[in-house]
Amino acid sequence: MKDIGVIGLLLGLLLMVVPLLIFAKLRIPLVHSTLNGLIRMIVQLYLVGLYLKYLFEMDCWYINVVWGLLMTLVAMGTALQRTKLRPQTLAIPFFAGFLIAGMLVGAYFLRFVLELPNLFTAQYFIPIFGLLLGNMLGVNILALDTFLGTLQRERNAYYYLLGNGATTWEASLPPLRAAVQKAFNPCIANMAVMGLVSMPGTMIGQILGGSQPDTAIRYQMMIVIITFVASILSLMITLLMVRPKVFDKRGRIKEFRL
Repeated sequence: MKDIGVIGLLLGLLLMVVPLLIFAKLRIPLVHSTLNGLIRMIVQLYLVGLYLKYLFEMDCWYINVVWGLLMTLVAMGTALQRTKLRPQTLAIPFFAGFLIAGMLVGAYFLRFVLELPNLFTAQYFIPIFGLLLGNMLGVNILALDTFLGTLQRERNAYYYLLGNGATTWEASLPPLRAAVQKAFNPCIANMAVMGLVSMPGTMIGQILGGSQPDTAIRYQMMIVIITFVASILSLMITLLMVRPKVFDKRGRIKEFRL
């Protein structure tokens, strides 16, 4: 793959002037947050690149597992911050959902699809686990925020169903269905047009790196599948674990917002 030099990188970053000028011209208060996000991205990626260099060189399975746990903790903290929920409500459910789904789906992919003898090889385990975490994070934030927000707004409808003999699970199904549908509609739409309308970054990266198109396509197909499966699995785990923290023994809705 052709490397990107310092000059090329600076010229690429220069493109960000376009959205910044548009935000400023329209007086949209996104200039500061965009610059902050851009600077954080650059610093974080360089730090991650430095860490990964040493992690790949050491390739020690228990260090790789510890790194995966740290990534899960960061994802949990981000999810709690974005949903603005009480930590005691969703901290453990988020952590368990991310970790269990990520490990199960990631291990299946590495062992049975890639047929690796060592599941915790740094070169494969860390990128795949990070990829799964990133997708699970977005889906869980959107779905949980929608589910709990709808539950609060439509609590009268929930209590009406509860008062007419429905169980807690049956009464909470309407907001749950709406949340899952809202979270996964974009994923399904993106899956349906992949290759024709959108060219995924993973596939493009592999082709630019010298891989044959058919190899890149197979990898992209598997990545879409494992991220989709891990996302729905992590969400179901999180929802099952959060139910006792959202409803009391009589099915009444607890206060879970900050």
